[in-house]
Amino acid sequence: MAASASQRDPRSSRRVFAAAVLCASLGLSACGDLGRFQTASSPSFAAVKPNKPAAQTPATEREHSRILSSYGGSYDDPRLEALITKTVDRLVAASERPDLAYKVTILNSGAVNAFALPTGQLYVTRGLIALASDTSELSSVLAHEMAHVLAKHAAIREDQAKQAAVVTRVVADMGSDSDMNALALAKTKLTMASFSRAQEFEADGIGVGIAARAKFDPFGASRFLTAMERNAALKAGRAPADPRSLDFLSSHPATPERVQNAQSSARQYSSPEGGERDRDAYLAAIDNLVYGEDPSEGFVRGRRFLHPKLGFTFQVPDGFVLENTAQAVVGVREGGAQAMRFDVVRVPAEQTLGDYLNSGWMENVDKTSTEDTSINGFPSATATASGDQWQFRIYALRFGSDVYRFIFAAKKKTPEGDRSFRDTVNSFRRLTLAEIQAARPLRIKVVTVQPGDTVESVAHRMQGIDRPVDRFRVLNGLDSRSTLKPRDRVKIVVD
Repeated sequence: MAASASQRDPRSSRRVFAAAVLCASLGLSACGDLGRFQTASSPSFAAVKPNKPAAQTPATEREHSRILSSYGGSYDDPRLEALITKTVDRLVAASERPDLAYKVTILNSGAVNAFALPTGQLYVTRGLIALASDTSELSSVLAHEMAHVLAKHAAIREDQAKQAAVVTRVVADMGSDSDMNALALAKTKLTMASFSRAQEFEADGIGVGIAARAKFDPFGASRFLTAMERNAALKAGRAPADPRSLDFLSSHPATPERVQNAQSSARQYSSPEGGERDRDAYLAAIDNLVYGEDPSEGFVRGRRFLHPKLGFTFQVPDGFVLENTAQAVVGVREGGAQAMRFDVVRVPAEQTLGDYLNSGWMENVDKTSTEDTSINGFPSATATASGDQWQFRIYALRFGSDVYRFIFAAKKKTPEGDRSFRDTVNSFRRLTLAEIQAARPLRIKVVTVQPGDTVESVAHRMQGIDRPVDRFRVLNGLDSRSTLKPRDRVKIVVD
């Protein structure tokens, strides 16, 4: 399973429970230990060469390894790496500390994110790269993350995290006064959050200055903040539950005040038309960039989940929306009355699946409901369980040496609901060779606008995505009034 919960949508609770309720609240004690379908690539620092070799310590190696594991490994693309290396070199030369070394790793994730470590290691996802419309927008992100390092924000955040851990331990030892404990913890969290917002504004100002002195369009920062806000709005209706896919806005909120401050900073260096955007070179570098999920970790297409590498697929009923997260595939039915979780677990070969279902990994399993079954020739077992607000139907299915779990939750147990759960499990099957060969990732394709083309006509050439017109406008930095001109170069998403 591969690669966000909405922070604005009040309905998000009924969608996020697909991951949260189906894990902690339901007594799934093994949830945190579940393996992923696909092991991430081994640690590597080969993504983008720095201007100078950065010193590595065991601690930074471990952190780098953890980040790669969480974000699907590094993404290797020589053209893109060359563009980023050139951009970083320009930014470093224009910074207050041209002697500092930075290393950029492109992460193989469709999430829109970027962050920095105190050592000068910078990370940017291919999802963020796909969203940016030109080099000046990408340079604004890289300069912002460099600013965190220059201002020692990353190191300060590390110290703050350590302090918070100490406070938590101290508060836990304060005794039984829960109100006092809660107040102390709340004050600590508020102080850290406020400081983080101050850091973001400072990093914006420093980053805009670096980009401007490097002769990039300093307004790239405000344009990209706006693009991220629009992209987040597109996702708000789905509110996925994978913390790994929370985007850049989760830690870098694009409030109107922040956008205005970025614009004000940019005006100190240039007019809105000044500075280099380097759009043509940028589009050439991202042409054919993988977009969204990487099929090597499985992917969602409509109501189907396919895992070409492991060779299986299944389909959920009408009304379900699937999300492929780091630990599981989760789905929620419209209205939030039903949800499902699909994941992989370790079950000894000598243990029967019925015994596994009754082994205590989930609370309140009705052992009398346990039944051995067969699904498309694969050994399986099923049982029911109950909670305070939800009723559950669980399945375990052995596919080769692996065991997969389907966990279905419903607010009310009905024959129709149980039938839809059974239909989902019965749809689990082996992929054909032709299906495996045909499974390809979505990619960014750069095309030239022809006479007569419109936003709508070009957008409807896109494949494998929802709301194509809205997504086309966001991907290309076009507002609702923008039109296309012949010979414009634009990004579309194709299979």
